[in-house]
Amino acid sequence: MSADGPGRDPESEADLVARLRKGDAAAHEALVRAHITYLLRVARNILRDDALAEDCVQEAFLSAFAKIDTFEGRSSIRSWLRRITMNAALMKLRSAKRRDERPIEDFLPEFDRNGCRIEPPWTRLATPEEIAESNDRRALVKEKVAELPEAYRTVLVLRDFEELSTREVAETLGLSEAAVRVRLHRARAALKALLEPLLRGEIL
Repeated sequence: MSADGPGRDPESEADLVARLRKGDAAAHEALVRAHITYLLRVARNILRDDALAEDCVQEAFLSAFAKIDTFEGRSSIRSWLRRITMNAALMKLRSAKRRDERPIEDFLPEFDRNGCRIEPPWTRLATPEEIAESNDRRALVKEKVAELPEAYRTVLVLRDFEELSTREVAETLGLSEAAVRVRLHRARAALKALLEPLLRGEIL
């Protein structure tokens, strides 16, 4: 599903934007009500902190209200708000004191001298349905994503969770597309290794 979401109505959105540009308080309230839950999820995925995410979304809405005249309508207003929110969240990450992080190599699979992967035997394989059925398992996946180093986690979240293209991730983070691809590959490999106890059925 695209970020624009189902059932976008260009006429009603254009009307809302026109009202926002006039400073209509009811239009401000309608915009917040329609998008706050989604934007909080976006911010939480990046920041991993509810309070910071709430601050970020509040700042994003204030920025959107101030910059509504720059909205050109080439994408939905939801996509425009998402980009503002992601930028605000990334600014908070850059300004925050970096936590002690394990290097990405600590999470990647190990190989022996023959190039064979070192791993414990798999007694059973949990199905995707089994994983998806449990809220606890979904929470575990989020916990494992949060363990990744910030530089890799952010690329993974933007590319796989928020479904930005490689080019969009590169532009958002100020990286080359090649660097995004490398970080994404390593982040996915590390996450797979972290989730293997769950996929093996050891965590049910």
